[in-house]
This record gives sequence, structure tokens and C-alpha cells, in this order.
Amino acid sequence: MAHQKVLLTGPTGFIGKRLLYQLDERGYQVRCLVRAGETLDLNLPLRQEPEIVYADLLDPDSLPTALDGMDTAYYLVHSMGGRSIRQTRAFVEKDRTVARNFREAADRAGLSRIIYLGGLGDAGDRLSHHLASRHEVARILQAGKVKTTVLRAAVIIGAGGASFEIIRYLVERLPVLLGPRWVYTKSQPIAVENVLAYLCGCLETPETAGRTFDIGGPQILSYADLMGMYARVRGLSRTIIGVPLVPIRLSAYWVHFITPVPVGVVLPLAEGLRNRAICRENSIRDLIPIHLTPMETAICNALAEETEGPGKLLSQQACFLPGDLA
Repeated sequence: MAHQKVLLTGPTGFIGKRLLYQLDERGYQVRCLVRAGETLDLNLPLRQEPEIVYADLLDPDSLPTALDGMDTAYYLVHSMGGRSIRQTRAFVEKDRTVARNFREAADRAGLSRIIYLGGLGDAGDRLSHHLASRHEVARILQAGKVKTTVLRAAVIIGAGGASFEIIRYLVERLPVLLGPRWVYTKSQPIAVENVLAYLCGCLETPETAGRTFDIGGPQILSYADLMGMYARVRGLSRTIIGVPLVPIRLSAYWVHFITPVPVGVVLPLAEGLRNRAICRENSIRDLIPIHLTPMETAICNALAEETEGPGKLLSQQACFLPGDLA
């Protein structure tokens, strides 16, 4: 299967850059679609240099060259948000446009597969603008001729990801944490390494073509649970006080004030946590059997990567896993 030619969109992002290394490790020929003006900075050398093509998904005329000769495409393009709340709202229409442009270009190019990482949540649950947009992108891609696999994930825990960085900065900096209502909503977080295993597994498992799968880790937890877990594995004493009446927008500005995560990213994440995000089905576990990483270990893996740099093996010197606690 490694002879397949794979187009990777979003190769500079949190998931995309990691996926590039995974695909390279498995021997795939990867072409990275990069926007003009962006640079693909690689922290570690690859076995083979990826082909880089510059294109703009808002410009349909730039896409045929990017897709020419490709077998499968990973669609990792979505707008978590902008620097500001106003930018976040504007990105919904942009996501819709680029998804349509990509679907039409993929149909014309005759791709065999598209694999898309979307968001977990049911349409009947009054979804946030962000999650509703992720679902709409999935529908747009699956409406084309190319068989599109959709993976739906909730909170993804890994170094550099918005969810983990919010938790890390809040817990490291504040001995007393104020918990608005959204931090107590239950979800099924998943380690970034498990997301990558599923993304690669879909490429190598033809039975996943054209289907939608929920993906999640082995535990159902809230953001408050994750913050408490982070404190424990770091050996920190922290208190979380619930403040359920604080509006979501105000809490987003508060998180932005404490962390480097832009308010335009915090707000859609917080709004998305109005609803429980738990896997309704687990059929992917039979098709792609992997070991699901417990969140304690996922947090330690992320801490080790923050300390030592991407790609380094786990060092638990900075972590106290539950079994090690007195």
C-alpha cells in the first residue's frame, strides 16, 4: 500500500505535521499542499523529502496541479478560529467554500479516497457554530464522487494542541482555577498518537472508505477532570471552584488572558463543550484495533514533548503517574 501517492492538506498544523512524519515512516510518497507565504518547518529529518506544492483552497484554479496524480488526500483544513471572535464567525463561510472547491477538484482529478478529521457531536444537540461547520464540511466532502472517510473526534490531547495548551497554562499558573459550566461537560478525549494511528489505519483499511466513525479514548472525562489529572501527574496542588453562571464569551476572554491561546480559538472550543461529545459507536475499534492511550499517559507524553521537542521518546521525569503517587 505504501506505493500510494498521498496529498496532505494542512501539513503545518497540529495534526498535519505529525501525520507527515507517520506517513513518511510508513513509506508513503507525500505531497504537501501549502499556502503561498507559509513555510513547512520540519523539526526532525524525514526519510524522504516530501513534494511541496503551493495552492490556495479559495482559488479553484490552483488545485488541479496539487491533486494531479494523487491517490488519496487527507483533508485537515478547518478553522478552529481566528485571533478574534469576529474572525471566528467569518471562517464558517470560508470553510464551506474551500470544502466545495476541494470536493469538485478531487472529483475532476479522480481521487480514490479522501480522509477527513472532523468534530464529535450530534446534529440534534444544538451544536456550536464551530462543530456545525465541521459537520457541514463532512457532508460537503461526502456528497462528491470520491469515497470520503470521516473521523469524528472530541478533545485531542497532545503538545501544541489548543486543548492541552489551555489546560497546561491554566494549571501551571493558577493555584485556584475558576471553572465555568463548560469545563464540567463530559467528553471522550483522545491522545494525538491514537488519532494519528486511526488516520493512517484508514488509509490502509479499504473497509473504512466512505464511512463515518467516532473516535475517542478509553475514558469519559470533563475539562475539569483533565485539569485535575494534569495537576496530579505534575505533583501540583490545585483547587477548582465552579462558577457556572459566567458567560462563555467572558470565560473565553479570561482563558485568553491567562494563556497564549487566542480568544478566537478558545471561544469555539468552549462553545463546543456545551454538549457532551461521547462516541455513539465504536466500530472503528474492530477495523483498526489499537491500544487506546489513557489520559494520564497522554498528558505525560505531551509534557515530555513540550520539554524535549517533537519526536523524542517519552521521559516521565516530569510526571507522576497515578501508580507513583504517595
